[in-house]
Amino acid sequence: MVKKRHVHRRHTVQAEIRNFQLAKATSALTLKIYSRGRRVGELQVGRGSLFWWGAHKQNGKRLRWGQLAELLNELAYGKR
Repeated sequence: MVKKRHVHRRHTVQAEIRNFQLAKATSALTLKIYSRGRRVGELQVGRGSLFWWGAHKQNGKRLRWGQLAELLNELAYGKR
């Protein structure tokens, strides 16, 4: 008989939606990301861009959707 492994969760994410219709201005989805109970950062997704705040950072880093697409393509497929 195969014994099942118990896997502990390493990451947790808390979601908060401000202004439920994301099509409106000042609307955003905020994701608070934790690893083993410690805050990793906060990701705020809006209509025109997204912001990333590291664990103990006061200033966020803004990425427009085109910039994010380029960054993710580089990570997935390498530089061209």
